[in-house]
Amino acid sequence: MSKRTYAILAISLFITEIIIATKLNHYHFIRHYLGDFLVVILLYFMVKAVINVRGKPLAISIFIFATLLEISQYFHLADRLELAQGGVARIVIGTSFSMLDLVMYALGCIVVYYGVIKIEKMV
Repeated sequence: MSKRTYAILAISLFITEIIIATKLNHYHFIRHYLGDFLVVILLYFMVKAVINVRGKPLAISIFIFATLLEISQYFHLADRLELAQGGVARIVIGTSFSMLDLVMYALGCIVVYYGVIKIEKMV
């Protein structure tokens, strides 16, 4: 796929994530699980839109990044840094640790990696 295609996919997923966070936040499964699943796919597409990097190392790196953010939530990093309630940094870092989030990150990375391989073989 071209960088342009990845950029379009990233923008589409970014809009989807905004809708999930602002309009669908009262739907627990969508907000907490689908959002986590999609965010790693969004990151994958964003990186692929900018630089040419192999898919597998990228998917693994994104999973590690997401896992580190999740671990920071376990240690209440946002609170320790005294980040403002509702601020972008606090939203990005997050505030509540969940093992299920790690599962969703892993599933998202696996799906995007193998999905892109399948799509590229069809094209």
